[in-house]
Amino acid sequence: MSKRVLIVDDEPSIVLSLEYLLKREGYETAVAPDGEAALEAMAAAPDLVVLDVMLPKLNGFEVCERIRADARWRGTKILMLTARGRDTEVARGLRAGADAYVTKPFSTKDLMAKMNELLGARR
Repeated sequence: MSKRVLIVDDEPSIVLSLEYLLKREGYETAVAPDGEAALEAMAAAPDLVVLDVMLPKLNGFEVCERIRADARWRGTKILMLTARGRDTEVARGLRAGADAYVTKPFSTKDLMAKMNELLGARR
């Protein structure tokens, strides 16, 4: 059974490139364009959430905190992928419960390696 990844980003070009990369690696993908849609999409119990910080409706920090507060999603990994790269923002993301924090622009090779690591995939 392939792992499920929820991509939460409001930038279509990022979403398209992440979907392509993940599907090429054999992962199932779902997309949410804002924080509220992300929480609704959690009903499908993704294995990994790739989460932007700057989102409409609820920001990524709030989404991360809400995911971590719900016992149903304790095993879900969260990778924050954002242009917000100051030390205080990275610390806030990790405090909110993110398992990893990657800043944009990013290396697709490094990002896939980090996602595979979080998902326990040996590729």
